[in-house]
Amino acid sequence: MNNLIKVGMADISLASPPHTIRTSGLGSCVGIILYDDRAKISGMAHIMLPDSSFARSGQMNRAKYADTAIHDLIHLLIKAGTSKYRLKAKIAGGAQMFKFSLNSEAMRIGPRNVKAVKKILNELNIPLVYEDVGGSSGRTIEFNPATSLLEIRTVNKGVVQV
Repeated sequence: MNNLIKVGMADISLASPPHTIRTSGLGSCVGIILYDDRAKISGMAHIMLPDSSFARSGQMNRAKYADTAIHDLIHLLIKAGTSKYRLKAKIAGGAQMFKFSLNSEAMRIGPRNVKAVKKILNELNIPLVYEDVGGSSGRTIEFNPATSLLEIRTVNKGVVQV
């Protein structure tokens, strides 16, 4: 029986036992897990860009941007029965996947995503209990809400559980 919930790029989903939740293809994107270890409910967002001011007019995918995705994820978790005051966060990703000859801030998407996520978590008083960010390798992450363990598979670096 497959108890895996997959989160795509610019996507948000929730999981509770016996399910685990996974996203892959985290390069400059940031995977954020918010979880309530008492209620055993977790949520994950696969964030592609730092803020929704980058959105083109028309239909906007709120899960794509750090500022809107985190607020939407919190709303879903509270609706599912968590307490905002018990939420904790773990993040991974935000790699600098390509080398640019110009030191252009616009091309530093990974570091800017990480900075945006941390700023929002800080503003919302949600403790960041673990981060595996930066570098130049892609990651796949899988979170188990039953144990609150995050498994991070990094290209060419193996697997860690935290």
